[in-house]
Amino acid sequence: MTLIKSISGIRGTIGGNVGDALTPLDIVKFTSAYATLIRRNSKEQKCKIVVGRDARISGEMVKNIVCGSLMGMGCDVVNIGLASTPTTELAVQMENAQGGIIITASHNPKQWNALKLLNQDGEFLNKEEGNEVLDIAAREDFDYAEVDNLGSYREDDTYNDKHINSVLALKLVDVEAIRKANFKVAIDCVNSVGGIILPELFKRLGVNRVEKLYCEPTGNFQHNPEPLEKNLGDIMSLVRKGGVDVAFVVDPDVDRLAMISEDGTMFGEEYTLVSVADYVLKHTPGNTVSNLSSTRALRDVTRKYGMEYNAAAVGEVNVVTKMKETNAIIGGEGNGGVIYPASHYGRDALVGIALFLSHLAHEGKKMSELKKGYPEYAIAKNRIDLTPETDVDAILLKVKEIYKDEEINDIDGVKIDFPDKWVHLRKSNTEPIIRVYSEAKSMEIADEIGKKVMDVVYSLAK
Repeated sequence: MTLIKSISGIRGTIGGNVGDALTPLDIVKFTSAYATLIRRNSKEQKCKIVVGRDARISGEMVKNIVCGSLMGMGCDVVNIGLASTPTTELAVQMENAQGGIIITASHNPKQWNALKLLNQDGEFLNKEEGNEVLDIAAREDFDYAEVDNLGSYREDDTYNDKHINSVLALKLVDVEAIRKANFKVAIDCVNSVGGIILPELFKRLGVNRVEKLYCEPTGNFQHNPEPLEKNLGDIMSLVRKGGVDVAFVVDPDVDRLAMISEDGTMFGEEYTLVSVADYVLKHTPGNTVSNLSSTRALRDVTRKYGMEYNAAAVGEVNVVTKMKETNAIIGGEGNGGVIYPASHYGRDALVGIALFLSHLAHEGKKMSELKKGYPEYAIAKNRIDLTPETDVDAILLKVKEIYKDEEINDIDGVKIDFPDKWVHLRKSNTEPIIRVYSEAKSMEIADEIGKKVMDVVYSLAK
C-alpha cells in the first residue's frame, strides 16, 4: 500500500491502514486541511468548492467522503460529477468558486486515486500553499462548522457542455475547416471520462466519423492508462487497418494528449505541444514555455517565428508561473500537456484536439507528412539509483562544475545544454535516485550522451 503526500495533493492506493494508503480517514484529513487553507485565504464569508472526478472504481466512495468533509468544514459544494481535470478547472472559474478538488490519480493504475487541489483561479496550488495543506493535516488543525453553519450541496452536470462551448469559442478553433476536411478519427479513452466528453466534442466540431475504443467510463482500464506507445497496441493496430486520419489517446482525467498518425505510428507525445504551438504561433505572435525535460523542438519552432522560448522547472504549476512571467501564448509539458491561456492556465486535451484538427485541416497534409516538417529529436530516459546516504545535491554541484563550459540551467536539478543535444538530471523528492533525461537527433546519440553523464555521476558517488 502507498500514500504519497506532496504539494500538488495526496495520492495513494485504495485499501489498507491509515497513513499507509488512501483510506477514508486520510481523505477526511487532507480534505479538511485543504478547506482550512481555503477558508483562511478567502475574503468570502462562505467558501464554495467545486468537486469533479474521473471514472475510477473508487471515485464514488472518495467523492462522497470529500463532499461530506467539505460540508462539515462549512463549505458549499458544487459536485459536477464525472468530469475531466480541465473541465473541473474551468468550472471553478465559471462558478466564481474559492477552490476545487479533482478526484483522479491521472495516469496511475486503477487501484490508485488522488485529490488534486485547485485555487480560486482553477489552477493548482503553489508550493507554499501545498506545504501549508500538508502542515495543517499533520497537526490536524481543523475547526469544523457548527450545525447552523454546515455547507450546502448541489449537483450540476452541465459543465462538460460548458467546457466544449468554451473550446468552440476559441478564435483559432476553425470548426468550418474541420467540418470540410471530413476527418475520420479514432479515440482511446481508457474507460474513463474522456469517453463521455470527447465523442460530444467531435460531434460539435463536425467530425462525424469516430472509431471508439474503451470509451465506456467503467474505471476498469483495459490497459495501463499512461498514454505511452508501449500501452497503446490496440489503437495502433486499429489505425493500421486504414481509413483513419488521426487517433487521439487521453489519460483518465483528460489533461494529457497522445496522437497516432494515419500509418499507425506514434506522432510522439513530445510533439503534441510542438504541433499545436506551430499552429498558434503561425496566427498569433508570442512566446512559449515548456519544462526543462521537454523536447528542444518547441524552442526551434518558436525561434522560427522570431519569438522567445523559456524553460520552466518540471511541474504544471511551474510551467504556468513561467508562462505568466513571460506572457507566453502557448506552453505545456512534453507528456502531451497543452496549456493555452486563451482558454485557461491548465493542461487540456480538448483544447489540444481542437487546435490540432484546425492545424491539420489548414495544412491539408497527412499527419506523417506534418511530423516530417518538425525538427527530429529523440529523448532517452534513464535513472541512477543511489544509497540513502548519498549527498545528491553535492554531486549535482560537482556536475555543474565539470560541465561549466556548456550552457547550464539549475532551476530544477542540472540541465546541460550542448550545441546539438542536452542532458537533464533531477533528483527525486521521495527516493534516492537521479532521473536522467537526454535528447539528441537520434535515440542512440541521446542514450550515449545520457550514459556518459551518468558515468560521471557514478564516479562522483564513489
